Amino acid sequence: MYPLLRSILFQLPAERAHAISMTGLRWACNLAPLRLLLRLIFRPTDAPIRLLGLSFRHRVGLAAGFDKNAKYLRELETIGFSHVEIGTVTPIAQSGNPLPRLFRLPKDRALINRMGFNNDGLDTIVQRLKSWRGKNPDSQLIIGGNIGKNKQTPNDNAWTDYLRCFEALHPFVDYFTVNVSSPNTPGLRALQEPESLKKILTTLQEANKKFTAKKPILLKIAPDLENEALGEVVDLAISIDLDGLVIANTTLSRSGLNTNQAAIESIGLGGLSGAPLRQRSMEMVKQASTRLQGKMPIIASGGIFTRSDAQAALEAGASLVQVWTGFIYEGPTIVKKITKSN
Repeated sequence: MYPLLRSILFQLPAERAHAISMTGLRWACNLAPLRLLLRLIFRPTDAPIRLLGLSFRHRVGLAAGFDKNAKYLRELETIGFSHVEIGTVTPIAQSGNPLPRLFRLPKDRALINRMGFNNDGLDTIVQRLKSWRGKNPDSQLIIGGNIGKNKQTPNDNAWTDYLRCFEALHPFVDYFTVNVSSPNTPGLRALQEPESLKKILTTLQEANKKFTAKKPILLKIAPDLENEALGEVVDLAISIDLDGLVIANTTLSRSGLNTNQAAIESIGLGGLSGAPLRQRSMEMVKQASTRLQGKMPIIASGGIFTRSDAQAALEAGASLVQVWTGFIYEGPTIVKKITKSN
């Protein structure tokens, strides 16, 4: 049934299709009997895992960027995700880049986006999370807070934006992912340089010590890092005793695509996600895992569509996997299919 629905949705602009589909799911979940039915239909095979001091129902979660503003947590839990990363959250609300800014490449089972950290802003999202926590005290959903800086904040002061988000979100999320690897905020990836990165991460670690219940801090890495630079980032993470890595964000590469070159050029700038990212993501997971020697876990994100994709990521050294583009192409049964034991 989903292939038919997808063919209809793919006739619409990508962001509009996203809003329509999630609004429809929300309406369905507003009716308790229907919500229960959806839970049964999409129920994944639970395989509990303890990681980062947290208990995950299974290994499959949703990457940041899908539920930027923490609006669909109930719905995403209903269809089976063990964890959801909200955000990227910035201190001040941002409208992001001009429309259109999200594009499908069906021949490649991929997306290109240049969203630009559009989000409702820290204060609104904190209130939304506070309300969710109050109404759902028994929820098993693990919530990650993906945090970034505002576009207008100079890189020299970027650490202040990350710190502000960290402190405000701390009571309401289960772990944090530091995003310095999106290609859609000018200059952001420069923060992956060791000196800038160390400043941001150690500042958050010091702030973490002030809370009674500390929260794990992970770093999301760009797939466009050369292997030597990846090694330097991993070594830094080890040296400061970071809690984990998320590999990888979207790529600027356009190599090996099946989509017509003219169509790709007409889309313009943006980060590519989906199936073309799978190989590079797996290579990075394996390289990082070899270097880490079990010192911290890795969440694999990039090109995961199927159970075999997820299994390959786990065999490469990941402990959890996240989907995003795969969710768009495979539909709401993706978690059930990946977790299915046979």
